[in-house]
Amino acid sequence: MIHIKDHKTPDMFEPFPFLGPKRKQRIEESWAKVFREHILTSLPVEKIFSKYSPVFGAPTKELYSMIGLMVIQHMNDLTDQEAVDQFAYNLQWQYALNITSTADADAYVSPKTLWNMRSLLIELNLYQVIFEEVVKKLADVFKVDVSKQRFDSVHIYSNMRHLGRLGLFVKTIKKFLVNLKRQHNGLYESLETAIADRYMTKQGDAVFSMVKPSESINTLATLANDVFSLVERFRGNEQVIAMSTYQLLARLFKEQCIVERVDTHTTLVSVKANKDVASDSLQNPSDPDAGYDGHKGKGYQVQVAESYGTSEDTNTLNLITSVIVEPAHKSDANAMIPLIEATTELGLKPKEVTADTIYGSDENCQKAKALGIEVISPVMGKLGEGSVPLTEFTMNSENEITSCPEGCAPLSTRSNDDNHTALFSKKTCRSCSRRRGCPTMPGKKGNYLRYNDKAIRLAHRRAQEDTPEFLDKYRFRAGVEGTMSQLDRITGFKNLRVRGLSAVSFAAYLKAAAINIIRAAAFRNREKERQSAPIAAFSMLSCAVNDRVQHISAAIRSWLGLQSLNMQFKALYAV
Repeated sequence: MIHIKDHKTPDMFEPFPFLGPKRKQRIEESWAKVFREHILTSLPVEKIFSKYSPVFGAPTKELYSMIGLMVIQHMNDLTDQEAVDQFAYNLQWQYALNITSTADADAYVSPKTLWNMRSLLIELNLYQVIFEEVVKKLADVFKVDVSKQRFDSVHIYSNMRHLGRLGLFVKTIKKFLVNLKRQHNGLYESLETAIADRYMTKQGDAVFSMVKPSESINTLATLANDVFSLVERFRGNEQVIAMSTYQLLARLFKEQCIVERVDTHTTLVSVKANKDVASDSLQNPSDPDAGYDGHKGKGYQVQVAESYGTSEDTNTLNLITSVIVEPAHKSDANAMIPLIEATTELGLKPKEVTADTIYGSDENCQKAKALGIEVISPVMGKLGEGSVPLTEFTMNSENEITSCPEGCAPLSTRSNDDNHTALFSKKTCRSCSRRRGCPTMPGKKGNYLRYNDKAIRLAHRRAQEDTPEFLDKYRFRAGVEGTMSQLDRITGFKNLRVRGLSAVSFAAYLKAAAINIIRAAAFRNREKERQSAPIAAFSMLSCAVNDRVQHISAAIRSWLGLQSLNMQFKALYAV
């Protein structure tokens, strides 16, 4: 039975009468006030109604508070048990979730209920909806300017062991054998004793853990043959093929091994060289969704879009406007357009995007331009010292060269779509003082300069990078590093307790939503201070003026008193 509470109707009486004015002020200055007033009623509770009966069964826990609990748990980076304790005893949490009763039915939740709600939200993919509702609500309430945004990515580690190739083979084989023994014990018993002894006993584990580096190649060859024999043995068994552990074993063999047919009866199995193994290969059978980045290692990466303000004198609220979770092997170059599309769908489309070099490919810039968005990003690669850029060549409106930097006209020009060629005289080029850095190449009829429209665009962007205007805009990109640091320091963003793309995405989206709530609370407090500053200043000025008036009045009274005394002396002297 569905149980929800009306959080929009104001309470007739004070719901927390035992709170003194100082404690209440502290709570209302924290994230709890923002959460209670703006976020709680925006949570997508109606999207989980289909999982419960509206009539039959025991009442659910209050659904708004259950979904809100998920967000607050990730805000504070707590385990399930710690979250249960805070839900029961933390007054700030209860204020944020509008829990006004001390009864166990309202102020207590079991770890199992917490686990079930998380599984339900992951199953329905509602973590992304929660994030989107939070950012849209805050952007609307606080009138956030999203015209300028910056993009970047951060590497995160799931709760998996980082295995070498030996460990990966052993772990995958053992995981399959354990699963086979549980589900199809007869098939397990039919295996050779040597395989069971090698992977299912402590002695076998000890043997693989003490392999010398010089012997690792031979050990890998043995492991590869064992994987091949297991894959081939059960290839025709549909029940075994349906097992997820068998599929991981087959994936491992495909990604890590090579099979060579010597003859009809002989097969040679070998292990691929490290450089030949793809970055999207299996990293750990416990987390098959994880990828590998050569710079940062195994795990996942999160693409983050964030709004920002350029005026240092104005109080601005920077919100995380979009989050995309993907395996670590994905390239940042492919994330620019999906981030723009995600923010556009939320009604938070930017006009100007600042990003690192890898995001600013010519293809991305052209696509963003077609969407009406300017990309502020350096061009990858630098020209050598003394090199002559294309921007120094004079061109007509059709991007054909009319003269070189030294003022020499080409002998001929030719264009084919966006590809262009200019032919210069060999004699003229040979006597040129800048021939060492010139991009022309010698040919049969002269020196050729071959280029296309993309090269022209990149040349103009490189020239733009040295201007004060570009540097003034691009300097704000560094602010996104502070966001990554804040995500990690407050919410534990970079090291998660979960494995798998769905669970990692759930944590990443809710942690990003939590940071937005914390930022909104800080922004609101700064606004209050800014608005109250003139009043406080006027009050101080009034006090100062009042003190000065009293001081002047006292001085006047003192002077009048002296004058009166002087008159009395004169009258006495006259007598």
